[in-house]
Amino acid sequence: MHGTDEEVLSGLRAWQKQAQHAALATVVRTYGSSPRPVGSLLAIRADGAVLGSVSGGCIEADLIARVQAAMPTLPCHLDYGGTAQESRRWRLPCGGQVSVVLEPAPPAAILDQLLSALRARKPVARRLDLATGASSILFPPADTRLSCDARQCIIPHGAQLRLLIIGAVQTTHYLAEMALALNYAVSVCDPRSEYRATWTLAGVDLLEGMPDDAVLALAPDASTAIVALTHDLKLDDMALMEALRTPAFYVGALGSRGNNAKRRERLALLDLDPAAIKRLRGPVGLPIGSRTPPEIAVS
Repeated sequence: MHGTDEEVLSGLRAWQKQAQHAALATVVRTYGSSPRPVGSLLAIRADGAVLGSVSGGCIEADLIARVQAAMPTLPCHLDYGGTAQESRRWRLPCGGQVSVVLEPAPPAAILDQLLSALRARKPVARRLDLATGASSILFPPADTRLSCDARQCIIPHGAQLRLLIIGAVQTTHYLAEMALALNYAVSVCDPRSEYRATWTLAGVDLLEGMPDDAVLALAPDASTAIVALTHDLKLDDMALMEALRTPAFYVGALGSRGNNAKRRERLALLDLDPAAIKRLRGPVGLPIGSRTPPEIAVS
């Protein structure tokens, strides 16, 4: 699961350094409606402290109780939900079922390799032998999905999500705040010193170079989103021209339908591939009738 994997695994590694015993729970399968997606992680310390989540809270309570009663020595499958009675018991959405693998914390060497790959933004996965509990590291394609059978689980891990915003405007402030709350690593690029001079939000990497250079320097991957908000055609187009050539999972630009249609025409003149231009989200966001900067950021 992208975004929180590094947070949970680094916390688990920190517990190990403190000689704290812990377990790791991973959502390996869901049916119907479920509170968390496949790949969600929950680290559980022997004293009941937790990092991450695998549900809205009730499954966590059961897992904590299990770990406090007896730290697992081998991986085990646990199923929650599936029947109306079970769904009510665990407060899962109607008809939902969640399958979790609970295991002792992976060895320190395995966690170190995972964290090193995540921080380098390399696709990485862990093979878990369900019979022995042994783990090994894999470097699969970036689009590898979690798989689990009776013998083993292949658990891919995603790097922290990143957001590059072009333009240090008022809407950017609100958008960056929300992205930080969602655990994105946020960068804001604006070559205009008058806009950078009034930027006050902490936790954001404020860049002063040109937008196309910022995109190239960031080296966007499949965990990166890029949004252009300057309303300055030259600045926005420079960023989009480079962003649409990358694997970034989201590339968008603020503006009306008419302005974005003209933007696509300009990008076509820059010899950008039609398939790449088609990836542009514009107008960016959802049509919720937003008018103010905070509303636009929400959309």
